[in-house]
This record gives sequence, C-alpha cells and structure tokens, in this order.
Amino acid sequence: MSKKTKSAGIEIPTKDGLEGFVYDEQIVRMFSWATVIWGIVAFLVGVIIAIELAYPDASMGLPFLSFGRLRPLHTNAAIFAFAGNAVFAAVYYSTQRLCKARMWSDLLSRLHFWGWQLIIVSAAITLPLGITQGKEYAELEWPIDLAIAVVWLVFFGGNFMMTLIKRRERHIYVALWFYIATIVTVTVLHVFNNLWIPAGLVQWAKTGDMPTMSMVMKSYPVYAGVQDALMQWWYGHNAVAFFLTTPFLGLMYYFLPKAAERPVFSYKLSIIHFWSLVFIYIWAGPHHLHYTALPEWASTLGMVFSVMLWMPSWGGMINGLMTLRGAWNRVASDPILKFFVVGVTFYGMSTFEGPLLSIKSVNSLSHYTDWTIAHVHSGVLGWNGFMTFGMLYWMMPRLFQTKLHSKKLCAMHFWLGTVGMVLYILAIYSAGVTQGLMWRAFDESGRLQYPGFIETVTVLIPMYWIRVLGGLLYLVGALIGLYNFIQTWRSRPEKYEEVVHYAAPLGKPGKDPQAESRLHANAGFGHAGDKFLQGDWHRKLERLPVRFTVFVLIAIMIGTLVEAVPMFMVSSNIPTIASVKPYTPLELAGRDIYVAEGCYNCHSQMIRPFYWETTRYGEYSKPGEFVYDRPFQWGSRRIGPDLAREGVTNPSALWHYKHFKDPTDITEGSIMPKYPWLFTQKINFTNIQGRVDAMAMLGVPYGDLVLEGAASEAAKAQALEIAVRLEEEGGPAPDDVWDTKVIAVIAYLQRLGTDLYAEPDVEVTDGEVSP
Repeated sequence: MSKKTKSAGIEIPTKDGLEGFVYDEQIVRMFSWATVIWGIVAFLVGVIIAIELAYPDASMGLPFLSFGRLRPLHTNAAIFAFAGNAVFAAVYYSTQRLCKARMWSDLLSRLHFWGWQLIIVSAAITLPLGITQGKEYAELEWPIDLAIAVVWLVFFGGNFMMTLIKRRERHIYVALWFYIATIVTVTVLHVFNNLWIPAGLVQWAKTGDMPTMSMVMKSYPVYAGVQDALMQWWYGHNAVAFFLTTPFLGLMYYFLPKAAERPVFSYKLSIIHFWSLVFIYIWAGPHHLHYTALPEWASTLGMVFSVMLWMPSWGGMINGLMTLRGAWNRVASDPILKFFVVGVTFYGMSTFEGPLLSIKSVNSLSHYTDWTIAHVHSGVLGWNGFMTFGMLYWMMPRLFQTKLHSKKLCAMHFWLGTVGMVLYILAIYSAGVTQGLMWRAFDESGRLQYPGFIETVTVLIPMYWIRVLGGLLYLVGALIGLYNFIQTWRSRPEKYEEVVHYAAPLGKPGKDPQAESRLHANAGFGHAGDKFLQGDWHRKLERLPVRFTVFVLIAIMIGTLVEAVPMFMVSSNIPTIASVKPYTPLELAGRDIYVAEGCYNCHSQMIRPFYWETTRYGEYSKPGEFVYDRPFQWGSRRIGPDLAREGVTNPSALWHYKHFKDPTDITEGSIMPKYPWLFTQKINFTNIQGRVDAMAMLGVPYGDLVLEGAASEAAKAQALEIAVRLEEEGGPAPDDVWDTKVIAVIAYLQRLGTDLYAEPDVEVTDGEVSP
C-alpha cells in the first residue's frame, strides 16, 4: 500500500505503519522573497514621504507623489505587504512541521500567494491615484476589499484549518493558537469595517450609463460620524493587535526556540498570555478617541482594557526572553539571535507604551502629535521588522539547502537597522512631545504662547531630517539583507532535495498514548510547565482545533458586542442638532476630493474640549455635527491645524484658492505641498448625481435632489456662485475656474463648522449647545 503526497509528484510507501509526506517548501520561498521585496518598497516609500515632510517640493507637483496619497501606500505596504507576507511565510513553514503534514492544498497555497500579491499591486496602483475609502489602514476600495475577503478566508484560512484537521500531531502547539486567533479575528474585523454602498453601481443601476473608473471604485460606508469612528478604531487598533501582534507572537513561539535551541520557558504562561490577550485586546480600540465626540463611557472602557493589556503583553515578552536562558552567551556572536532579542524587547517597549498612551491624561498630550507616529514605528520597525528579518535569516539557508552567504553582512544589517531605528524614534518622540507642549502653552497674560500653528511646525524640521537619516539607514540595512539572500540563493544546489518525513496517522482522541511524549519533545516546553501539564484542561482543548477556534471567536465577540451594540442606538447616544444639514452636492463632491488627496493624513476635524484647543480653533466638536459624515474625518495627527471650524474662522474663498496654489505664499514656512492639478482637473458633474443617490440610499435626506439631474444642476449653480465670489475677492474670472476641482474643495472647506452657528438656533437634547 502506498500514499501519494499532494502535488509532490512521487509515490511514498508506508514505513512500519507510518505515513510518508513531503513539506511544501516552495510556497515558503515564494512568500519569503515577497516579504523582502515588498519590505524594501515600503521602506523606500517611507523615506520619500519623510523627505516630503521636511522638503514639500520633493513631490515635484505630481499628484501621485503627494504626501497625502503616498502615506497610505506606505502604511499598507508596511503592514499588509511586508508584514503580511512575513506572516504567511512563517505560517506555511511552521504549520506543516507542527502538524506533521503538508499543507492541505497546494492549489489553495498558490492561489493565496498570487491573490495576495495582486491585492498589493492593486493597492500600489489605486492609492497614488487617489482611489481610497479614507479610513486609516482600511483605505482600499470595495472591489479590493472583496478580493481580500476571498483570499484571506477561503484560500488562506480554509487551507490552514483543513491542514489542522488533517494533521498527524495530536496537540496543536502554541504558535498555532496565535495563527487561529489571527485568521478568525482579522476576518471579523475586515468584514464588519468594510460594509459600504458602491456609488458607481448605484449610478449605473439608475441611469444605465457606465460611470468612470474612479466612480466605479467609489463607495460610502454604511456607518456615519461617531459610529464610523468607533467602528474604524475598533478595526484599526485590532488590525495592529491581530495582524501585527498575534501572528508575530506565533512566529516568536516557533522560531525563537528553534534559533536559540532552547525550549519555550513556560507552557502555563503561554496559556495565560494567549487567552488574556485575545479577550482583552478587542476592547481597547476606543482609546484612540479620547476627548472626542465619542461618548465618554466608550473611550473609558477602551482605556481600562488597554491598561489591562500590560499583563498579557509583558507575559509574552517574558516568555520570549526567558526562553533564551542558557543561550545568552550565543547572542553576542549570533546576529540572528540579536534580531530576535531586539525584536522581543521592542515588543515589550511598545506594549508598555501603548497602555500608557491610552491613559486619558497622557493621551491629552500625545494624541494628534508625532508621539503616536514614533510609537507605531517602534513597534513596526523593531518588533515586526526585526522578528521578520531574524526569521528570514534563520529560514533562508534551510529553504535553499545551503549556508548563509555572510554572517558579517547579517551583523551589518542588524546594526544599521538598529541605529536607524533608534535615530528615527528618538527624533520623532522629541517632535511629538514638542508639538504637544507647544500647542498647550500659554504666556503670562493668558494668551496662547504660539498662536500661529506654523510655529509648532517649523521647529520640527530638524527632527524630520533626522527621521530621514534613520529611515535611510534602515532601508540600507534591508538592501544588504536582500543582497545576502540573493547570494545565498545563488549557492543553492541544482535541484532541491525532497526530504521524506514519516509520522503515524492521527488516532482518535485518548487512543494515542505516544502523543503526549511527542508533543512534549516537539514543542519544547521547559520545566516551568511540567507540573501544569498533568491533567490540564487546556491539553484537551488543544486536541480539538475546530472547538478551539469557536472559543476564540466567542472571546473576541464578547467585547465587540458590548461596545458596538449601544453605539448603534443613535437616539440615546448621539444628540441631534437641528441646524445640521446634509452637504450640498458640490460640497459632497469637494469632500470626496479632500478624502482622495489624503488631507486627513495631516489635518484633524475634531476640536477636543480643552481650553488650549477651543482658544485656538473655536467651539469644541459635538456628536451631532457628524451624522452625515461618511467616512468620518477626525484624523489621527496634526501636521496642519484642525479644520473643524474652518468655514467659520476662515471663510475667504480667495485665501483657500491661493493656499492650494502655493501654501508658502500664504504661510511662510508651510510644509503643505502645492496642488496644481486641482486648478486644471475638471469636476465631473455627472458623477455628482450618483454620489447623492448613494448617500440617499444610506438615509441622508436629500429630498428632490435625487431626481434625475437635480444634484448635478445644484452643484453647477453653487460652483458658479463660489467662482463669482472668488472674483469679487480679487481672484480669477469665473469662466476660468468655476468647473475646476479647487472650487469643489473650497465649497467643502467653507462649510466646515458653520452648521453649529446656522439658523435655526441649535438644539441639542442635553442642552449643551447654544448658537
């Protein structure tokens, strides 16, 4: 009797009752190469936008090189291309060995690889073109969202779960627990945060006319304002948690013991680490919205659970570092272990700082500053980046069946990356604290010490140049790594050896007396966990991957429902304001241009109830102001001033016109780029009708504007009115500008904040607002 391993192309006979199989190494090689290549792309784009912040003219006036469009490309490339491919390489390598089985389907593995690379290429095309949802870490538009759902859940998740079910090892090791949590939670996050109405399809269904490509791609989320903000940061924070944390913890639990040749320190600690992390993390998202229009109970709940994250996070770090007990002497000479040690250390630092930043008093200083940017980069560059490079350096010789080309180059990569990372984060930490303190500073007379926002920007330029230097060093280190990998690959044998492995088929639970000893030997748990193994309830759960997955789903859904359900009871959580009306068709089109240009990457639209903010920007923001905002635009940093009251404090059309043409003509020292294309590109008035119709389907009361052509005609009338007013203020003739995109953006900016002061008098259910 013989067995044929899937796609291996060879017949493998049984041996002493053991089944033979061959691991699929090629899929791991493919994801490993993709990790390195996309990582360099992500780092390069990061260096480019860092230069643009210090020297705005670096974009050369080209729309696809502007900071607002490239910044989401950088974040998506770093998270989903670099870190994502690293996760897949780790999962495919370790899962096969931990399950003693080849991946269930070679076809699904290849579909996963090529589907994911196609998604990344789609992002690299659409984001620089301004095709975006405008939601941080979820910018990709609806067709790409659908592709992600299929590739992630069917090709990847399905293949992984079937491999677990068809495994030959009774117990599922701790790394696999974290992979399960990643697959389940990312699926839930992606689906619920990406519910939308495609505006282009609405227009097509109504008129029968095929819309333009940019309109086909355009969508509006089903959530608005406060609910959209809560949903987005439930997704955004947990994308960090379950895409950049849990899979890398699985990577740590497998590859760190392998590299150190030591067992994992504590089995019991790994159980506590896993379940407390999975349950607590999902609650923490609202801490990104302290002192905003989000109800205070929601952000306080997020803060409480964020502080609780200290325990499991540091438990994981301790488990990782203590695994090196007895191997610390090797760290000094082994650059691969250096990558792992620094990576785990940065995990500990980042997960200490995250809960710290969630505390309201700290957050009042840090939020909207570069402090947050430094925090994120210390995690991505230190934890994700160094764990990835450590894994790649350990795997490449094994994947290519040869020796690593150069340990000296590996060490050089480590030191360049470390120095670059330290330069980057120290400079930006300094920039963030400087910003926060300058924004809130008052002089002896009680006036703002730095009333001009530009004063809080120009002082940061030297720190921004240090960031450029740090990013360049990190990039050079990655290029050295690429060279090292290429040279290692070149020394590979002419034909890879297909190693046949043997293992007993999986018996029924409780009928496999050798399973305990096999797991103990393979997993490598140390003495600290020995006593806990005896009669352990968790060991029984580890034999049942489907039930284990269900428990993970229950754990994450508890926190999700507790936070989300009350927030969607609109009448009790979001007081209405009678004077708040929907955006006019032209303002809606201008808002979409604003989103497409990525203005939310530099500007917030949320005035917090602090004296230094209300003194600088005006009346603090109310929940009812945002009921028609899809997507919300509260922002996450301020490189430019807050715009929530822009229409009140700066109503001049000519000012905005000149500002978009050349910001330095208006504000000396401005780092805002020029937008010359807004003065030449035309408004597509036909598409405006489709935008209004889609919003009306979501419940926005547009009345007769949904009639055929009504929205387009209203937009033309308002555009001409603004162009005439622009001429009266000393601007160009109306015929030259009335149908250009800059007019639509001006219409949107002039609307911001005006509803709060409009007639009729403002009405609010809690009585806080007055005209």
